[in-house]
Amino acid sequence: MFVNAIQRVAGFTRAIHSISRNFGSTKVERGAATLFFVNQEGWALTCKHVAQWLTQADAINKKYEQYQNESKNLNTGQKKALAKRMGLDESKTAEMKVTFVDCVDHISNIRFFLHPEYDLAVLKFEGFQKVSISGNPLFLKEDQSAQPGAMLCRLGFPFPEFSNFQLNTEKDTLEWTKIGQPRSPRFPIEGMLTRFLGDKAGKVYGIEMSTPGLRGQSGGPLFDPEGRIVGMQSRTKHLHLGFDIEEKEVIAHGKVKKVNDYAFIHLGECIHVSVIKEFLRKNEVSFEEGQ
Repeated sequence: MFVNAIQRVAGFTRAIHSISRNFGSTKVERGAATLFFVNQEGWALTCKHVAQWLTQADAINKKYEQYQNESKNLNTGQKKALAKRMGLDESKTAEMKVTFVDCVDHISNIRFFLHPEYDLAVLKFEGFQKVSISGNPLFLKEDQSAQPGAMLCRLGFPFPEFSNFQLNTEKDTLEWTKIGQPRSPRFPIEGMLTRFLGDKAGKVYGIEMSTPGLRGQSGGPLFDPEGRIVGMQSRTKHLHLGFDIEEKEVIAHGKVKKVNDYAFIHLGECIHVSVIKEFLRKNEVSFEEGQ
């Protein structure tokens, strides 16, 4: 059902990769999120919470660089005192490096435009000569043509399998490398449009899906079988079903065990295409619509 649509949407959907570690730790955590381009001029869409996550990286790295500079000639006790004064400890992220995979040939700056109410952000890449995408998205022209019961699909990068990074122990810093796997496989997940989401004023701003959006798919497009953009994956909520099991005896591997289980359904929430188009127009971003 979505084979051709996925091929089309994959042309302008891209991964955001991150590497991070806590203060004093050598364990590197990988992270991922998704964005998709709106046009060839370097405008792209993602979630507001993703954009805020990205902007945090600068502040985190500046603090760590300050710590490194000020601790160069200090002894162990003095370093601990400096770290405490700066609010750095093993529970805090000390470094976070971000890269935008296959987006543009060069980045000198990124501007962020955050929606004041909803989980939506527009990004503007600057300083590039060429965007590394094929085709432009077609946003659903008739906002209400997608109704409950429609089968839709999301595309993103929920499984960060990239390996092109290292912890430089000499410099005590994270860095990207030219060796290793620089990409993660894209992952589609389909579902049924179940309900619309409305704000306090009754405005429809979102779409609920019968299946979850996966971690890392935030900011990825929601599209129909023709590849038209219907929305953008935002978050996943967890609703308690009430089918609870407590102290139930079962036989597992030949042994009687007592188990507890509390069932939840995991539903994806997406920003509605009408809100996306409204925000693009407000920021004077050109986009294409399709029937």
